[in-house]
Amino acid sequence: MQKKYLGFGLGLRTDHYHHVLEHKPDVDWFEVISENYMVGGGKPKHFLHSIREHYPIVMHGVSMSIGSCDPLNMDYLRSLRALISEVQPEWVSDHLCWTSIGGVNSHDLMPMPYTEEAIDHLVQRITQVQDFLGQQILLENVSSYITYEQSKGQEWEFYSEVVERADCLMLLDINNVYVSARNHHFDAVQYLDALNPERVMQFHLAGHTDYGDYVVDTHDHPVVGAVWDLYEKALQRFGPVSTMIERDDDIPAFAELDKELRQAKDIAYQTLPEFYGSHCLKYQVG
Repeated sequence: MQKKYLGFGLGLRTDHYHHVLEHKPDVDWFEVISENYMVGGGKPKHFLHSIREHYPIVMHGVSMSIGSCDPLNMDYLRSLRALISEVQPEWVSDHLCWTSIGGVNSHDLMPMPYTEEAIDHLVQRITQVQDFLGQQILLENVSSYITYEQSKGQEWEFYSEVVERADCLMLLDINNVYVSARNHHFDAVQYLDALNPERVMQFHLAGHTDYGDYVVDTHDHPVVGAVWDLYEKALQRFGPVSTMIERDDDIPAFAELDKELRQAKDIAYQTLPEFYGSHCLKYQVG
């Protein structure tokens, strides 16, 4: 897949369907949770197709369980492929994690052990999924709260090795890098510096809950200052990358998310004026 740049987007949530269709806000693209639309019909599908007429869409999954030892769920993949055919998204993503064991979905994004065996396992499964879907996929780094005794090396080394060997792409969640860096006491900038810019297709920005000794990726708060700072460093490292604000709980009015999106634009325009040029003046925060 040729590296694409879409601009600045938001996660499409049911609370905002009517607002988006009525007001056609100045948002470059929307990301949808794939599983919410892997159904035969209904209102979510109706709104998705209506909004798709006006905006580019990317699809983001939470249930592929690419790292699980369970067999790949081919019914899930067939439904995903059918939705891709319907929506014609710009790209499709999921998480570098496992969610199921023994056929039971934990409904959580569990981190991988950083081992050569796990890399081999992931590469084989990612290759199978990409062949089945007929396209590259993006895989997102997850926030983590545990480590495995078997792990060797660092998360960024593991992540980089998997995507290079599987020839897939990265959805780099800036907030997840920050959360994991706080929880595991590593340098978030070192993480960014270790990644190949050619593999980074998308950024996520989100909020979290800070408990002092640890941080939880809750997606129910605005983006905090430290994550905005890390976003600026990511822009310096990777250049312009399609960026979106992700909010999954305690969802505010659309205007509040749009304000955050404009903050992301302002940071990007000031950090990369050579790319954005005169557009920098449009979104100056006053």
